[in-house]
Amino acid sequence: MFDIIAVDISGRHKTGDEYLMVCAAVAASVTADHIEKIKQIAIRSFRSKSSPDIPDVVTMVEETVSELKFGGTIVTEAGDMYNKPQWVIDSMFSSDFKYQESLSERRCIELAHHVSLGARKLLLKELGIQ
Repeated sequence: MFDIIAVDISGRHKTGDEYLMVCAAVAASVTADHIEKIKQIAIRSFRSKSSPDIPDVVTMVEETVSELKFGGTIVTEAGDMYNKPQWVIDSMFSSDFKYQESLSERRCIELAHHVSLGARKLLLKELGIQ
């Protein structure tokens, strides 16, 4: 068993005149093929007038992960980091980072995706933004 923090960001497209993004981080203990235990979930929203670039995404991820009380390797899909090589992204993070490889990592990222998407939809509804 090993500890990971699966991360997903929803809303990296313009809504009205700004970008309203929600980042979800899921701390979990996993084996190669399934999730053993979800330890904690953190959610943060971010607003920007310009589209996010890689340093912006790294900052969003690190700020969201910093709210967790559990450690682990940060895991994302390659597309979340604009399909840059992992070694390029590694150097930008202050903690361990990797792209998803196993089935359990994929499942945790899917969970983080549902959390970020659901939280963003709720936020848009509460703000009256369509």
